[in-house]
Amino acid sequence: MDVLAAPADRRKGWYLSLMAPNTKGPMFAWLDPSRIYCNSLALADCVSDLLSPFQRDTIDLVAGIDAMGFILGASVATTLGKGFLAIRKAGHLCVATQNQTYSDYTGREKNMEIRLDVIKPGMRVLLVDQWIETGGTMKAAIQLVERLGATVVGVAAVAIENTEGGKWIKENYNFSHCVPEELQSQVDRKHLEFFKSFNS
Repeated sequence: MDVLAAPADRRKGWYLSLMAPNTKGPMFAWLDPSRIYCNSLALADCVSDLLSPFQRDTIDLVAGIDAMGFILGASVATTLGKGFLAIRKAGHLCVATQNQTYSDYTGREKNMEIRLDVIKPGMRVLLVDQWIETGGTMKAAIQLVERLGATVVGVAAVAIENTEGGKWIKENYNFSHCVPEELQSQVDRKHLEFFKSFNS
C-alpha cells in the first residue's frame, strides 16, 4: 500500500499494512511501525484506537518511552490535551533523575531515566511505547512512574506480543494495542502474512 494512501473502509488496524518489514538483518527489530506515522489518517486512527479503552479514565499526563514512543506518546497527549513526559535512555537529561536498569528486546542491559520535577504522588499516567516485545522496557517505565508515587492508568502500544513480559503487562494493567485478535498469532510469530505482497 502507498504510504500516504488510506482505504475507504478504515477498520481497526488497517494502518498495520503500512508497516515495513525488516530488510537489514537480525540486529534490527523485525519490522518498522514508524511508517504508519507518515500517513496522517493512519496516525489519527492509531491514536484513536489506542485511546478507546481509556475514554472513562482520568489521565493527568502521558509518558512515552525513548525513542519511538515519543512520536506516538506525543500524538496521544495532544489528542487528549494533556502534557507529555519523555522517559529517556540514561545520560540524556541534564536535570535530577530517577534511574532504572532493564533488558531490552535484544537482551542487552540498559538504563532509563525519568526527571523528578514533573510526576507528583497521585498523578495518573498513561504509558505509551511503539511496540512491546519482551516487556522489559515497559516494565522499567512502570517501575519508575510508580516509584515516584504516580498511578499507571494503563499501557498503550501499536502491538503487545504475548511473550512472558507482554502477558504480565496484560494481566496487571489496563492496556490497549492496535492488533486485531485475528492478527495476534501472526504478530507473536513475527510473521505478518500481508508482508508477502509488500511493495508488489
